[in-house]
Amino acid sequence: MDMNMKLALTGDSIVTRRVGITLDDATRQLIELITDTDVAFTNLEVLPNDFAGYPAWESGGSHFAAHKWVIDELTNMGFNLFACANNHSLDYSIEGLLAMIDTLDEREIAYAGVGENLATSRMPTYLDTPAGSVGMISCSATFHSGQEAGEQRPEMIGRPGLNPLRYDTTYYVTQEQYDAIKEVSLGLGLEQQRQQRIQLGFQFPPDDPDVLPFLEGNFKVGDTTRVETTPKEKDVAAMEKWVKDARRRSDLVIVSFHAHEQQASDKEQAADFLGIFARRMIDAGADMVVGHGPHLIRGMEFYNGRPIFYSLGNFVGQNELVWKLPSDSYERFRVDASETPAVVYNERYGHDTKGFPADDRYWETVMPLLEFDGERITSMEIVPISLALNPQPNRRGKPEVATGEIANRVLERFKKLSAEMGTEVTIENERGYVKLGS
Repeated sequence: MDMNMKLALTGDSIVTRRVGITLDDATRQLIELITDTDVAFTNLEVLPNDFAGYPAWESGGSHFAAHKWVIDELTNMGFNLFACANNHSLDYSIEGLLAMIDTLDEREIAYAGVGENLATSRMPTYLDTPAGSVGMISCSATFHSGQEAGEQRPEMIGRPGLNPLRYDTTYYVTQEQYDAIKEVSLGLGLEQQRQQRIQLGFQFPPDDPDVLPFLEGNFKVGDTTRVETTPKEKDVAAMEKWVKDARRRSDLVIVSFHAHEQQASDKEQAADFLGIFARRMIDAGADMVVGHGPHLIRGMEFYNGRPIFYSLGNFVGQNELVWKLPSDSYERFRVDASETPAVVYNERYGHDTKGFPADDRYWETVMPLLEFDGERITSMEIVPISLALNPQPNRRGKPEVATGEIANRVLERFKKLSAEMGTEVTIENERGYVKLGS
């Protein structure tokens, strides 16, 4: 169909306080860019549930719940399409997730990636606008065991949770290293315990007989030492089905993934399984794949003329302003239980000498603005964003259009990371412009 549509894409929105209450020129300019689009996407990496539910022992790093009204902060900025599958979806267990779902449903918000069972968590959401309809699927590769939604059966309800993108990891080592690992496993009794679990029916041997399971890894002899990751076929095939469904029911299809996983020690490079997954989604009919998760930007590539953004970094970074934290957070970060949340974060970040406050990359990101004519991308502008890293926690984390040195630094980083994937980005007047189909 004939369609002219404009989209704004952003990464992780960790919003726990008012965002637009002090609208300086840079923030106002950013909001105007967002509200000027037909579709504005973000990853909702916080639970707007009024802290309902029970704090989970395994959080996504910190327990990200907030007052329900924080979702209104984002919708007031112009956002109307939300990915919800991420490693914080179950920070307050199933009850907290269901409370968030109720909040979103009450406001008739288009969201995807979580649900009352596996099928509903995988289904697309649809956003209908005067410019056309968008279908979106959301999934997460980063999560703790048990946070993935469970399949519903005719005789048994499923489990609420997130839409999982699981993957296999194989560590290739030399023959000498392999023999040493095997010797250690036997010496510690780990291999014997594994065989006992197989004999009891609680575990299965690996499909590949040449793989040696050891602790949390699978090891195999190779020509070089390397790590190989591949997505689970069951998850990919299930999401391909829903992409095809969305292709028939909407004008544009977006697939969103949340993933911290990286290549070796380089956080700016996505793990291989993410590229495999993203290309499969485009082959199934997706118009773009939008990644987020590591809290910093990664490059983008074109595959069959469709963009894959491997990470759009942080968009709102108010994680230090969480109103209250469970006792588990105090224990995890070795803070006396009589202290307050501000002390927890201060100790975690070593008084801003480590973690997010100590690295500019977590406070600098990009917002792609895409224009479509039908299913054809006609332009892609890259807007540099600063999250205003400030010594005072309540004054940092709010996004604004970057200018000057910060703008050029952000755009040069995105240009370099994208060039490594064959994508050409030019920089003019503090904006990036992507050569389409590069």
